[in-house]
Amino acid sequence: MAIKNWLALPTALALTACVTINVYFPAAEAREAAREFVDKVIGEEAAPAQKTAPEKPEAGGGMSMLMRRIDPWSLLGIGTAHAQSSPDISINTPAIRAIQNQMQSRFDSTLRAGFDSGALGFTSDGMVTVRDASKLELKDRVAMNAAVADDNRDRKALYREVAVANGHPEWEAQIRDVFARQWIERARSGWWYQTSSGWKQK
Repeated sequence: MAIKNWLALPTALALTACVTINVYFPAAEAREAAREFVDKVIGEEAAPAQKTAPEKPEAGGGMSMLMRRIDPWSLLGIGTAHAQSSPDISINTPAIRAIQNQMQSRFDSTLRAGFDSGALGFTSDGMVTVRDASKLELKDRVAMNAAVADDNRDRKALYREVAVANGHPEWEAQIRDVFARQWIERARSGWWYQTSSGWKQK
Protein backbone atom coordinates (compact mmCIF):
# COMPACT_ATOMS: atom_id res chain seq x y z
CA MET A 1 0.00 0.00 0.00
CA ALA A 2 2.85 2.37 0.88
CA ILE A 3 4.56 1.58 -2.44
CA LYS A 4 1.40 2.41 -4.37
CA ASN A 5 1.12 5.76 -2.60
CA TRP A 6 4.76 6.54 -3.38
CA LEU A 7 4.26 5.68 -7.05
CA ALA A 8 1.18 7.91 -7.19
CA LEU A 9 3.15 10.96 -6.08
CA PRO A 10 4.53 11.91 -9.54
CA THR A 11 1.03 11.66 -10.99
CA ALA A 12 -0.39 13.91 -8.29
CA LEU A 13 2.37 16.43 -8.86
CA ALA A 14 1.75 16.38 -12.58
CA LEU A 15 -1.93 17.07 -12.10
CA THR A 16 -1.50 19.87 -9.56
CA ALA A 17 1.52 21.59 -11.12
CA CYS A 18 1.29 21.20 -14.87
CA VAL A 19 2.46 24.75 -15.43
CA THR A 20 5.06 26.69 -13.48
CA ILE A 21 5.73 30.36 -13.94
CA ASN A 22 9.30 31.64 -13.82
CA VAL A 23 9.32 35.39 -13.23
CA TYR A 24 12.61 37.24 -13.19
CA PHE A 25 13.65 40.87 -13.32
CA PRO A 26 14.73 41.75 -16.89
CA ALA A 27 17.77 43.83 -15.95
CA ALA A 28 19.06 44.44 -19.48
CA GLU A 29 15.67 45.61 -20.74
CA ALA A 30 15.21 47.81 -17.67
CA ARG A 31 18.62 49.37 -18.27
CA GLU A 32 17.73 50.26 -21.86
CA ALA A 33 14.36 51.69 -20.84
CA ALA A 34 15.98 53.77 -18.09
CA ARG A 35 18.64 55.06 -20.47
CA GLU A 36 15.96 56.13 -22.95
CA PHE A 37 14.05 57.96 -20.21
CA VAL A 38 17.14 59.66 -18.78
CA ASP A 39 18.37 60.83 -22.18
CA LYS A 40 14.99 62.41 -22.85
CA VAL A 41 15.09 64.29 -19.54
CA ILE A 42 18.66 65.60 -19.61
CA GLY A 43 18.82 66.17 -23.37
CA GLU A 44 20.17 64.70 -26.56
CA GLU A 45 23.79 65.56 -25.80
CA ALA A 46 24.05 63.12 -22.93
CA ALA A 47 27.44 61.62 -22.28
CA PRO A 48 28.16 58.34 -24.07
CA ALA A 49 27.59 55.23 -22.07
CA GLN A 50 30.49 54.36 -19.80
CA LYS A 51 31.87 50.89 -19.54
CA THR A 52 30.61 49.26 -16.42
CA ALA A 53 31.86 46.28 -14.51
CA PRO A 54 30.20 43.00 -15.50
CA GLU A 55 27.25 42.09 -13.38
CA LYS A 56 27.97 39.66 -10.58
CA PRO A 57 26.63 36.15 -11.15
CA GLU A 58 23.87 34.98 -8.91
CA ALA A 59 24.97 33.43 -5.64
CA GLY A 60 25.28 29.68 -5.57
CA GLY A 61 27.11 27.50 -8.01
CA GLY A 62 27.46 23.81 -8.68
CA MET A 63 24.24 21.90 -8.26
CA SER A 64 22.17 25.01 -7.43
CA MET A 65 23.25 26.61 -10.72
CA LEU A 66 22.50 23.40 -12.60
CA MET A 67 19.05 23.16 -11.06
CA ARG A 68 18.29 26.73 -12.15
CA ARG A 69 19.16 25.75 -15.70
CA ILE A 70 17.21 22.49 -15.65
CA ASP A 71 13.49 22.70 -15.15
CA PRO A 72 12.77 19.82 -12.74
CA TRP A 73 9.25 19.47 -14.13
CA SER A 74 10.67 18.77 -17.58
CA LEU A 75 12.15 15.57 -16.14
CA LEU A 76 8.58 14.42 -15.62
CA GLY A 77 7.46 15.62 -19.02
CA ILE A 78 5.57 18.57 -17.56
CA GLY A 79 5.44 21.75 -19.61
CA THR A 80 6.66 25.06 -18.21
CA ALA A 81 5.27 28.47 -19.03
CA HIS A 82 8.10 30.99 -18.84
CA ALA A 83 7.07 34.53 -18.01
CA GLN A 84 10.40 35.65 -19.43
CA SER A 85 9.65 34.41 -22.95
CA SER A 86 9.46 38.02 -24.10
CA PRO A 87 10.89 40.17 -21.30
CA ASP A 88 10.33 43.88 -21.59
CA ILE A 89 10.05 46.98 -19.44
CA SER A 90 7.46 49.45 -20.63
CA ILE A 91 7.90 53.16 -19.93
CA ASN A 92 5.28 54.21 -22.46
CA THR A 93 2.22 54.90 -20.32
CA PRO A 94 0.37 58.22 -19.90
CA ALA A 95 1.45 58.50 -16.25
CA ILE A 96 5.12 57.85 -17.01
CA ARG A 97 5.11 60.22 -19.98
CA ALA A 98 3.57 62.94 -17.80
CA ILE A 99 6.30 62.48 -15.18
CA GLN A 100 8.95 62.53 -17.88
CA ASN A 101 7.63 65.76 -19.38
CA GLN A 102 7.55 67.44 -15.97
CA MET A 103 11.09 66.34 -15.19
CA GLN A 104 12.40 67.41 -18.60
CA SER A 105 10.82 70.86 -18.27
CA ARG A 106 12.16 71.29 -14.74
CA PHE A 107 15.62 70.14 -15.75
CA ASP A 108 15.80 72.61 -18.62
CA SER A 109 14.41 75.54 -16.64
CA THR A 110 16.18 75.08 -13.30
CA LEU A 111 18.12 71.93 -12.48
CA ARG A 112 20.56 71.96 -15.41
CA ALA A 113 22.08 75.23 -14.14
CA GLY A 114 22.51 73.63 -10.73
CA PHE A 115 24.35 70.65 -12.18
CA ASP A 116 26.48 72.82 -14.44
CA SER A 117 27.55 74.99 -11.49
CA GLY A 118 28.32 72.01 -9.27
CA ALA A 119 25.62 72.89 -6.77
CA LEU A 120 23.58 69.74 -7.44
CA GLY A 121 24.48 66.09 -7.63
CA PHE A 122 22.89 62.74 -8.39
CA THR A 123 22.67 60.58 -5.27
CA SER A 124 23.40 56.87 -5.25
CA ASP A 125 19.72 56.07 -4.64
CA GLY A 126 18.36 57.74 -7.77
CA MET A 127 17.56 61.13 -6.26
CA VAL A 128 18.91 64.67 -6.69
CA THR A 129 20.36 66.78 -3.87
CA VAL A 130 21.83 70.20 -3.25
CA ARG A 131 25.45 69.16 -2.84
CA ASP A 132 27.01 72.61 -2.42
CA ALA A 133 24.65 75.53 -1.84
CA SER A 134 27.55 77.98 -1.98
CA LYS A 135 27.61 77.46 -5.74
CA LEU A 136 24.20 79.11 -5.94
CA GLU A 137 23.43 82.80 -5.67
CA LEU A 138 21.32 83.64 -2.63
CA LYS A 139 18.41 84.74 -4.80
CA ASP A 140 18.34 81.33 -6.53
CA ARG A 141 18.55 79.04 -3.52
CA VAL A 142 14.87 78.94 -2.59
CA ALA A 143 13.80 78.17 -6.16
CA MET A 144 16.49 75.50 -6.54
CA ASN A 145 15.55 73.79 -3.28
CA ALA A 146 11.90 73.75 -4.37
CA ALA A 147 12.83 72.32 -7.78
CA VAL A 148 14.93 69.59 -6.15
CA ALA A 149 12.07 68.64 -3.82
CA ASP A 150 9.60 68.52 -6.72
CA ASP A 151 11.99 66.46 -8.81
CA ASN A 152 12.54 63.95 -6.05
CA ARG A 153 8.80 63.52 -5.64
CA ASP A 154 8.57 62.81 -9.37
CA ARG A 155 11.47 60.38 -9.16
CA LYS A 156 9.83 58.37 -6.40
CA ALA A 157 6.57 58.34 -8.35
CA LEU A 158 8.46 57.29 -11.50
CA TYR A 159 10.12 54.25 -9.96
CA ARG A 160 6.85 53.13 -8.41
CA GLU A 161 4.88 53.75 -11.62
CA VAL A 162 7.32 51.83 -13.83
CA ALA A 163 7.13 48.82 -11.52
CA VAL A 164 3.32 48.96 -11.34
CA ALA A 165 2.94 49.57 -15.08
CA ASN A 166 4.87 46.39 -15.74
CA GLY A 167 2.74 44.33 -13.37
CA HIS A 168 5.41 43.87 -10.69
CA PRO A 169 5.17 46.42 -7.85
CA GLU A 170 7.79 44.34 -6.03
CA TRP A 171 10.36 45.45 -8.63
CA GLU A 172 10.30 49.06 -7.41
CA ALA A 173 13.64 48.85 -5.56
CA GLN A 174 15.31 47.21 -8.56
CA ILE A 175 13.85 49.80 -10.93
CA ARG A 176 15.16 52.57 -8.69
CA ASP A 177 18.64 51.00 -8.64
CA VAL A 178 18.72 50.70 -12.44
CA PHE A 179 17.66 54.32 -12.86
CA ALA A 180 20.16 55.50 -10.26
CA ARG A 181 22.96 53.96 -12.29
CA GLN A 182 21.69 55.51 -15.51
CA TRP A 183 21.43 59.04 -14.09
CA ILE A 184 25.10 58.75 -13.16
CA GLU A 185 26.22 56.99 -16.33
CA ARG A 186 24.53 59.53 -18.60
CA ALA A 187 25.62 62.60 -16.61
CA ARG A 188 27.61 65.24 -18.45
CA SER A 189 31.28 65.91 -17.87
CA GLY A 190 31.70 68.12 -14.82
CA TRP A 191 28.51 66.99 -13.08
CA TRP A 192 28.70 65.48 -9.59
CA TYR A 193 27.44 62.13 -8.41
CA GLN A 194 27.50 60.20 -5.15
CA THR A 195 29.30 56.91 -4.53
CA SER A 196 29.79 54.76 -1.46
CA SER A 197 33.08 56.60 -0.88
CA GLY A 198 31.70 60.12 -1.32
CA TRP A 199 31.15 62.65 -4.09
CA LYS A 200 32.89 62.39 -7.46
CA GLN A 201 32.90 64.60 -10.54
CA LYS A 202 32.62 63.20 -14.03
